[in-house]
Amino acid sequence: MIDEPAGRHAGDERPADFGFTSTTVGQKRRMVRGVFDSVARRYDLMNDLLSGGVHRLWKDAMMDWLAPRPGQHLLDVAGGTGDIAFRFIDRARRNAGSAAAQLPPARVTVCDLTPAMLEVGRDRAVDRGILDGIDWVAGNAEVLPVRSASVDVYTIAFGIRNVADIPAALAEARRVLKPGGRFMCLEFSQVQAPVLDRLYDLYSFKVLPQVGRVVARDAASYRYLAESIRKFPSADRFAGMIADAGFRQVKVRLLSGGIAALHSAWNV
Repeated sequence: MIDEPAGRHAGDERPADFGFTSTTVGQKRRMVRGVFDSVARRYDLMNDLLSGGVHRLWKDAMMDWLAPRPGQHLLDVAGGTGDIAFRFIDRARRNAGSAAAQLPPARVTVCDLTPAMLEVGRDRAVDRGILDGIDWVAGNAEVLPVRSASVDVYTIAFGIRNVADIPAALAEARRVLKPGGRFMCLEFSQVQAPVLDRLYDLYSFKVLPQVGRVVARDAASYRYLAESIRKFPSADRFAGMIADAGFRQVKVRLLSGGIAALHSAWNV
């Protein structure tokens, strides 16, 4: 079932950044939804084109560290097209081995701000023959439509930087996790290598918008996505924000020279 996201706090006038543009929290939420409304149908294709398929390796690394198990309930936030959900269900089954048939399957609730992204994910699930074990819910990461202490795992991949109020989203992540639940975030970060960082800037601000213009017919949305990466906190600073939200055992793994980072923490 796909529900429309609530309009709660839509008029929030606190300052926020939409890439390099100054705006308000309420306006950023509307603008982010507009971006993903525009790119939803070509989102996965663009991920493959723009990363050369490397985003798949990063998501596999996320699953390696997460080690999904049968019976776990995952809440995947900003996961509209289902990439993380499908991997989680498959990996939980594989990790169970020959005992998989005797154990309760893993299940996933996918929550995304943009119904158009959820429609793509639901269609992909049907194409894969996944008809059970996934719920599709439209909602805001800052005000999740999920009961407190109800999920075992919370993930968000390439979504936290688009959230208007990141501390609120982290507080919500902790609220919905059971005691002992796992938080994991995969997000772009700041490149560490001195030469690679200049090449990455050139690629992000010159190549990425042009590919977006040709393939997704939307250069502006991909320019925003490049800007949002530059505005996002460093891996160490974001780790501090996770700890400030009350999580413990916060750990960071940099991927591909710092192009992306995995953050893991526990609700204890």
